[in-house]
Amino acid sequence: MRERPIRRDFASRPADPEHWIKAADVATDHRPGAAFTARLTIDVTPDLRGRIKVAAFRRGVTVAEMLRDLLAREFPPTSGDQP
Repeated sequence: MRERPIRRDFASRPADPEHWIKAADVATDHRPGAAFTARLTIDVTPDLRGRIKVAAFRRGVTVAEMLRDLLAREFPPTSGDQP
């Protein structure tokens, strides 16, 4: 009789958390111009969320694209920052 393979659940913890955390610093996309991205979570009211989604739809872009552009305009790189 064979042993059942070890099955990791979706939310299982890594065996080596330090290695797992540091692994996120490595960009997996090696195309020129591909940048490392990080998820940003904010709390907004359902009404504001709806207005943001409608504005993005009217502009023909995704909410993420629209908010990236907004944040880039609002917080431009300062001298000495990496591009």
